[in-house]
Amino acid sequence: MFMLLAMLVCAVVLTSCEKDELDIRQNYPFKVQVMPVPKEVSNGQTVEIRITVQRSGNFSDAKYFIRYFQFDGQGALRYYSEPPYIPNDVYLLPQTQFTLYYTSQATVSQSFDIWISDNFGNEKQLSFQFNSRD
Repeated sequence: MFMLLAMLVCAVVLTSCEKDELDIRQNYPFKVQVMPVPKEVSNGQTVEIRITVQRSGNFSDAKYFIRYFQFDGQGALRYYSEPPYIPNDVYLLPQTQFTLYYTSQATVSQSFDIWISDNFGNEKQLSFQFNSRD
């Protein structure tokens, strides 16, 4: 009986260490939090959009990207004092908490979407619509 129990323990120990590599998790989903923005904007007015990427885990090599597309009206979206983004181009986000600035260039309502993604294929879409104050 003792010999059978010893063989069973050895079999469990030897088969449980079968993997040669560690199972390290790198892909963590994220949420995006946006502070409230005005509903109306005038031609030439700049609106501040404060965004925070909230990660569910921390992987040091995670990178976040942004792109946007404006489908109604006209305006310019930029990151701090950087040049305005080109629609549908992908830009690296150096921080997970940042401010975007949208400057209206129209006297009609304006709508655009922002996509924030990571290097693992996770993506979140944010939609913005501003009515014209003019």
